[in-house]
Amino acid sequence: MAIFRIVEGEIPDLKTVVRLSGCFFASIFEKNMNKKLLSALLITSVLINIHANAQKTPGIKPLQQTPAQQLIASTGEDSLNSYGAGHSRTVISGYGEVHFQRDVNAQESIATLKRAVLFVGHQFTGKIAFFSELEVEDAKVEGGGATGEVSMEQAYLKFSLNPRQYIIAGLILPRIGIVNENHLPINFNGVERPLVEQLVIPSTWREIGIGFYGQTTALPLTYSAAILNGLDNSGFEHGSGFKGGRAEGQDARANAMAVTAAVQYFAGNWKFQVSGYMGGTTQLRPKAADTLQLESGMFGSPLILAEADVQYSNKGISFKALGCNVSIPKAESINKAYDNNTPSQIFGGYAELAYNLLETAKKDKWKSKQLNLFARYEMLDLNAGIPTNGLADGTLQQNHIVAGLGFFPIPHVVVKADVRLLHTGDQNPALIVNPVPNAIAYKPNNTFLNLCIGYSF
Repeated sequence: MAIFRIVEGEIPDLKTVVRLSGCFFASIFEKNMNKKLLSALLITSVLINIHANAQKTPGIKPLQQTPAQQLIASTGEDSLNSYGAGHSRTVISGYGEVHFQRDVNAQESIATLKRAVLFVGHQFTGKIAFFSELEVEDAKVEGGGATGEVSMEQAYLKFSLNPRQYIIAGLILPRIGIVNENHLPINFNGVERPLVEQLVIPSTWREIGIGFYGQTTALPLTYSAAILNGLDNSGFEHGSGFKGGRAEGQDARANAMAVTAAVQYFAGNWKFQVSGYMGGTTQLRPKAADTLQLESGMFGSPLILAEADVQYSNKGISFKALGCNVSIPKAESINKAYDNNTPSQIFGGYAELAYNLLETAKKDKWKSKQLNLFARYEMLDLNAGIPTNGLADGTLQQNHIVAGLGFFPIPHVVVKADVRLLHTGDQNPALIVNPVPNAIAYKPNNTFLNLCIGYSF
């Protein structure tokens, strides 16, 4: 493996970082290498060469912000900051996306209004503001229906302490990963949000809490810390990580609590972030927990998450990489209490490269548009660690290759198309209970064709 030396004080160029990232991901994914991964690396090489030929061209202007984004500009989608301090005003904004997906193995296609979201923000004074986000998923919700959801994704007050520090309180999004705070369809490549940030980091992840945000004066660095209600391990389900343990603001039990923190550093066209989360998952009172032999208390039966990511954007090219590890040390006790096959470790990571094919456009009618070609490789394992009373599930060891295009006729409207190739391990027969008659035999390889139109305003 090639070794690259980065001189202290210098910022590495994109090629160096992509090569370093390639070495890093290759070392992690060595046991999972296959033809699909080689295809993704070839696509990456093509995109790097395109970027090399475009280095002398001027960069494109950054995407414009919607009124709601401007109102909450300091953290992307989770605070109120910049809309005329000292003046009372209300801003209504939103976003949405329509998806089409073809599952090749199942020979089925689905079309749905994936989500329609309404933002409402209000600036009471220069020091106090309110922000909310109401979402409808899959178009409608019917009594007794299993699909569709209406939910509040955010609803909190912001108290500005000074121009660089503020506190938020209410239903908030912890700053973990890339997508959790920045999930508008115009802000990520591909029809689907990265799978790692759906399954390992269950975005959009929100809880009741209080958060402190700030930035330093001496360095281009921001920081945040928050206290949240903890997860509930009785809601953990096989195959979905810890997603089922979230309260999402609904009757959140707070016998167990959690803390989270993040640091972001900016250097030129680079953005680096590390974030972490630690919280208890047993929400029962002590006597009830003792009966089930579960560790109770504020941080009883803890879940510990560590995440790091890097992003680059310049002259029409963008690169991002993310890695996340989740540890559940008391998984064996949780399985004994609830028989939900909770893993002791979950892992995931991805790397993505994209280039705007209209970056060098000379005609005025194309200069304001974007046509982003991208490729992303993801790997995740939702049972990377299994307690002695757990069962392994090869289908949760997944590799995804996604490649496609995103066309922006205007900055706040996008049309997307991509192909996702999926490879998993084998199915465990011991986990098949009451098999469905005439069920299609499980295949470890599958292909999904995706289309999307998205908007924000």
